[in-house]
Amino acid sequence: MGYCPVCNGLVQIKKNCPHCSELMKDNGRYMDYFDDYSAYLPIELTKQTDGIVDDGKNNNCPHILTCTSCQHDMIVLINEV
Repeated sequence: MGYCPVCNGLVQIKKNCPHCSELMKDNGRYMDYFDDYSAYLPIELTKQTDGIVDDGKNNNCPHILTCTSCQHDMIVLINEV
């Protein structure tokens, strides 16, 4: 298991919205939105149940991005180091 450079504040995600081209906002780890306590569960456990194929095996950290202009959401996989 590696660590996510975005979660640890080493880099920022800069991605434009595919619908309106505005800069999207990083809302953190995708798994943190499952329920009230998911942010406190072990990361490797939540990766087994998040519905993203092989994110644990491939050392990816899924982040959810939201466009503040058109409200489009998307998940991006960040390579852990």
